[in-house]
Amino acid sequence: MSEHKQRVVVTGMGVVAPNGHGLAAFEEALRRGTSGIRFHQKLQDLKFGCQVGGVPEISEDVKKSYFSEDLLLAMNASMIYAGIAAIDCWKDAGLKMPTDSENDIDWDTGAVIGTGVGGADTLGELVIPNVNAGTVRRIGSTSVEQTMASAVSARVGGLLALGGQVYSNSSACTTGTEAVINAYFAIREGRSKRMLAGGAEGHSHYVWAGFDAMRVLGRGFNDQPEKASRPLSATTGGFIPGSGAGILMLESLESAQARGAKIYCEIIGGAVNSGGQRGKGSMTAPNPTGVRRCIKAALADAGIAGSEIEAVNGHLTGTMADPYEVENWKEALGVEPSQLPFINATKGMIGHALGAAGGIECVATVLQLSHGFLHGSVNCEDLHPALEPYAERIVRKTVDREIQVMAKASFGFGDVNGCVLFRNTNNGI
Repeated sequence: MSEHKQRVVVTGMGVVAPNGHGLAAFEEALRRGTSGIRFHQKLQDLKFGCQVGGVPEISEDVKKSYFSEDLLLAMNASMIYAGIAAIDCWKDAGLKMPTDSENDIDWDTGAVIGTGVGGADTLGELVIPNVNAGTVRRIGSTSVEQTMASAVSARVGGLLALGGQVYSNSSACTTGTEAVINAYFAIREGRSKRMLAGGAEGHSHYVWAGFDAMRVLGRGFNDQPEKASRPLSATTGGFIPGSGAGILMLESLESAQARGAKIYCEIIGGAVNSGGQRGKGSMTAPNPTGVRRCIKAALADAGIAGSEIEAVNGHLTGTMADPYEVENWKEALGVEPSQLPFINATKGMIGHALGAAGGIECVATVLQLSHGFLHGSVNCEDLHPALEPYAERIVRKTVDREIQVMAKASFGFGDVNGCVLFRNTNNGI
């Protein structure tokens, strides 16, 4: 292990989002405010209250361009999304795809790719029906590898011949952001040179059903899908489910410079914690004290003042919690509403991708930071009344703007929090 703290940079990214596959398509969608939320007949047929959702449009031809037909038989949606995003990230980082040689293993690279629910589609569509029918033999030989919690990271580990630590984390909505923070610490402490990090989540009515039953999904815009996901809005009726994958290549600055890699930005701090489900915290709501402590801990880790954060990509799901989240930022940073960093919400375009949300939104954050823009928060033209004092700080239309430090935060079921800080390196490292 290194005796000094390694600086950590982002050298590659891959994204499979409801509104775009690949960095160029995803960035254009963010800039234009393009929604990936669509109506799904299956949800109406099953009498869901919410009949819209965010599902990436990945054709069979695209899948076959990444994976063999035999491999596809052993992969469900979350594994496919993770695999595509990871391969894209790998290539974007300028790394050579491995061969099948037993000696072609990258011992210097690992992965932490998380998921919130993972293989629920395989369980619901294949395992449970066959078990209940007494036809276990029809399940096939790949159900375990599709339903184990580490399916997404394990598949990526094999695709890319990773020889470092390969594992999955799972912390509900905080999963993807937590994975990035875990990888950041691993590299900073010298335990790894490179780590793929992020989250993946498949689309499945078996997963979305529980949230629909909780009545936390938006039901009022089934006939206008692109308007359904409404973070920060007065007329939001709940979040809209999404899916996909977002993966970043984190690397020590020393390693990146040695191989001449392009650098998107530097990660300068991060923190994760729990609110203990005390106070106002519960299995489904964050303790504001925990949220504020997490933000302050990330600042302390980075060694910067709250005033140095210029923009925030919020968790902002389109629920009653949105105003409280903004208030928590104000309190944690010790600023007046007019001094709050600019804040935006990506979920208005892609929905809430659960375990993939933090990964996809970290990619969105790095694209904004490195390419000099802040995307608009769509569907909040009718700003929530409690947010009026912050109106000038909420980005509602895309603007070109150079930002030096941008934060990404996620707050998940179980009262768990994550905050990561990215620094612009366009003017040098």
